[in-house]
Amino acid sequence: LLAIVPFIEIPPLDFTFWLSTILALPLEVIAVLLYIKAIRVSPLSLTIPFLALTPVFLIATSYIMLGELPDPSGIAGIVLITIGAYLLNLNNLEKGFLAPMKAIVREKGSLMMIGVAFIYSITSNLGKIAVLHSSPLFFTVVYTIIFSIFFLPYVIFKERKIVAVIKGRIPLFLLIGFLFAIMVTAHFMAISLTKVSYMISVKRTSLIFSVLYGWLFFKEEHIRERLFGSIVMVIGVVLITLF
Repeated sequence: LLAIVPFIEIPPLDFTFWLSTILALPLEVIAVLLYIKAIRVSPLSLTIPFLALTPVFLIATSYIMLGELPDPSGIAGIVLITIGAYLLNLNNLEKGFLAPMKAIVREKGSLMMIGVAFIYSITSNLGKIAVLHSSPLFFTVVYTIIFSIFFLPYVIFKERKIVAVIKGRIPLFLLIGFLFAIMVTAHFMAISLTKVSYMISVKRTSLIFSVLYGWLFFKEEHIRERLFGSIVMVIGVVLITLF
C-alpha cells in the first residue's frame, strides 16, 4: 500500500474523518484478535460462516449510523441465515432438535466469530463515514498503516515467535500481504459506491470458499452439512440486500 502513496491526492480532512477513524481502530484490533483466535480453536468451516451475520447486524447499525435501511425482505433473509447457522451443526441432530444450536454455544470459535460479525457491522459503517469524508484510496492506505501500528505492540509482546515464522516463510507472507492490500483497497472503493449492507453481503459469499478450504486444506469433517448451511446463509444474505 505504501507503493501507491505518491499517486494519491490528499483530500481535505475534517473532524468527522478523524473521529470515525479513531473510533474504528480499537474495534478493528479487537475484531482481528477474536477472528484469529476463533479460527485457531475451532474448524474453519464452523467459524467463518458466522460472518454472514454481519448483514443482519447491519440492518440495525446502518440505520442508526447512516440512515440506510434494506427492504422488508430482510426479515426472510434473517430467518434463512438463522436456519443456515442451525444447519452448520446438523450432525448433532441425533442428540435432539436443539442440539445443533447448543453446539454453537459450546463451540468457542463460533461464538467469537459472532462477536466479530457484530463488530464489523459497526466498523463497516465507520469506514464508510471516513471514506465519504476523504477518499477510498487515501483512507485505505492511512487506515491500514495506522491499524498496523496499533497492532504492533500485540505482535511484539504476545506473538514474538511470529518473527521467526515470517523469516522462514517470507514469500508466503508477502503473498498474504499483497492479497490483503488488494482486498482492503477493493473493500473501501466498493463501500463508497453502494449501501454498506449491500457491499458486505456480496463480500460474505466468501464464506462458502472458507468451508471448501477447510475441507481441502485441513481435512475438516461434516462438510456437506456445513456447505449446505453456508449456502442457505448466503441466500439469506441475498434476500436481505437485493430484494
